[in-house]
Amino acid sequence: MKVAIAGGTGFVGRAVTVELLKNGYDVYILTRHTNGKTNTEHKKYVKWMTADAIPEQDLQDVEVFINLAGESLNSGRWTEERKQRILDSRISSTKEIIRIIEQLPNKPEVFVNASAIGYYPISNTEAFTESSTAVGSSFLAHTVKLWEEVAQQAEALGIRTVLTRFGVILGKEDGALPRMALPYQLFAGGKIGSGKQWMSWIHMTDVARAILFTIENKDIRGPVNVTAPSPETMDQLGKALAKTLHRPHWLFVPSIVLKIVLGEMSTLVLDGQKVLPEKLLSHQFTFRFPDIESALQDIYV
Repeated sequence: MKVAIAGGTGFVGRAVTVELLKNGYDVYILTRHTNGKTNTEHKKYVKWMTADAIPEQDLQDVEVFINLAGESLNSGRWTEERKQRILDSRISSTKEIIRIIEQLPNKPEVFVNASAIGYYPISNTEAFTESSTAVGSSFLAHTVKLWEEVAQQAEALGIRTVLTRFGVILGKEDGALPRMALPYQLFAGGKIGSGKQWMSWIHMTDVARAILFTIENKDIRGPVNVTAPSPETMDQLGKALAKTLHRPHWLFVPSIVLKIVLGEMSTLVLDGQKVLPEKLLSHQFTFRFPDIESALQDIYV
């Protein structure tokens, strides 16, 4: 089976590519820059999102499209210009995939579009599943809502569309975890803000496995919360991280300090949602790392 991935060279995309290749798929990675990249029998690079690119010519008979493209939320302060880039990068890549699909004589079976649990409102008391109708009012919620609206256009083309709402993805080399672990490694870790804010997390291995699961289970469509079944408060997660790294959990960082240093971006650590993967669980998906202790042990030990 042929799979096209936008964002296949990124943090999540690399893990998804490895999982697909391991399971016998042929992978076509959509990229702006193909120079210096080597094609193999089962992995090929296809140029897209440039003036001279005609990716649809190389994507005939692709049965699955995965969109993981978009500017990182963690790579700088959220100025108005940067927020616009975060939004535009997600909308433009999704629109381009819809355009490509429209050009293909043989339509793919499924379109898996990255999304985020930022869709839900911020809350320390509520739990959210895919059946929750409440939508947040933050910049992230606004971005996710517009992003999913574009992705849903694939449904009008008769394509099963899956909206994978990622929680905080834990991996050793990239993402949020190295930034969270650094203070502990420097013996300066501790409670951030109230510590009561929820962290709905997931191990990178289970992200890749969940995406493959949604591809292969043809009755899964619409929003899918890609989070571990055991969310933790930020304080609980910090204590687990301290235990794994054999470091103290003792300093306190007030919310006001992070708001001054990070501005609006501080919402990534000061605010949260308790999000549960109801759809994955109801379809008998088995998490390899269902609890934070096993996830951190795998990453650091």
